[in-house]
Amino acid sequence: MGMTITEKILASHAGENVVKPGDLINIRLDLILANDVTAPIAIEKFREIGIERVFDKNKIALVPDHYAPNKDIESARQCKVMRDFAREQGITNYFEVGRMGIEHALLPEQGLVLSGDAVIGADSHTCTYGALGAFSTGVGSTDVAAAMATGEIWLRVPSTIKFVYNGRLNEWVGGKDLILYTIGKIGVDGALYKAMEFCGEAIRHLSMDGRFAMCNMAIEAGAKNGIIEPDGVTLEYAKARAKRDFDVYKDDEDAVYDEVHEFDVADIESQVACPHLPSNTRGISEVGDIPLDQVVVGSCTNGRLEDLRVVAEILKGKKVHSSLRLIVIPATQEIYNLAIKEGFIEIFVEAGAVVSTPTCGPCLGGHMGVLAEGERALATTNRNFKGRMGHPESEVYLCGPAVAAASAVLGRIASPEEIVGSG
Repeated sequence: MGMTITEKILASHAGENVVKPGDLINIRLDLILANDVTAPIAIEKFREIGIERVFDKNKIALVPDHYAPNKDIESARQCKVMRDFAREQGITNYFEVGRMGIEHALLPEQGLVLSGDAVIGADSHTCTYGALGAFSTGVGSTDVAAAMATGEIWLRVPSTIKFVYNGRLNEWVGGKDLILYTIGKIGVDGALYKAMEFCGEAIRHLSMDGRFAMCNMAIEAGAKNGIIEPDGVTLEYAKARAKRDFDVYKDDEDAVYDEVHEFDVADIESQVACPHLPSNTRGISEVGDIPLDQVVVGSCTNGRLEDLRVVAEILKGKKVHSSLRLIVIPATQEIYNLAIKEGFIEIFVEAGAVVSTPTCGPCLGGHMGVLAEGERALATTNRNFKGRMGHPESEVYLCGPAVAAASAVLGRIASPEEIVGSG
């Protein structure tokens, strides 16, 4: 019986020829990640273990991105704990404010995660790196502490659900729309502790930015990981950034899947997830007239250059509606700089948007866009749970960058077709 790509990566990192779903295994790790929220807890637990040095200073990444630049004294303390630990341990991949970015955009950009890797992170959206054909999953801070000491982690091998997307995407429809549509079909627990494998013609024609968006939200269906088999697009991206060798794994022809779902993407329009679950999705034509107080473009899901390019294309020569505020957050410093060079930032500012330094900020209700009671936001972020972006009596709708831009102009949730080509 053959293995899936997820099973092959796990078998390789466990030193086994074959693994199957349900097996309990111990795997060696290529990278361990934590941020300013989760690292302080992991560091405390690491010290309790009694080991003086991390297993490999080059295989740990620490990124202050959630409440950084520091929003208050407590967040400053948390960042200092992480900063001091990085200095003490000589951590190679510590990214200070001004050099950092949102972790799940930053690490692939820096070539720290590559095809065939096994990666854990004390953040649920670590599953993003599956877009590169890596096994990556979120864990707790205690698991990260143990991994920093040993370089390993134990886990149960997940079974795989295969999602096949046939055909070519409609205009303004991207990876975010595909994953929202999929979660809407299977529910927030539809892939519980499974690997979500994305494939098909539509995926082959999807950019890396779109693939990252899809794998990023696998956790919103309860998945252990999301993954896309590497192809020419993947390898072009990885080889341009890699500073070490990496392995490429592919499914065996006789690999076994728990389920197979097939979609014709011609039937998929721009999607919106309504409060208070990412699975509460509907096509943009079915949303209705919903006025907004805030639109956010950014996060580890949709703060990449392609996302900003879409927003700039729609916003150029237009103004943000007087009834709302638009916040745009490039995901990394490199993306920010490229957006400046390509003229996107000027378009945003002239339209009346706020442009922020890279930060998770509003996504988790941290800073830079917290909602008051009764306010309603549309965001390219990944979660819209009750109180996610601020007050428990606020509302968050999720979408892709094209819908976000059109909505910022019209003051309500809107399709880009409503304004493209207008003055």
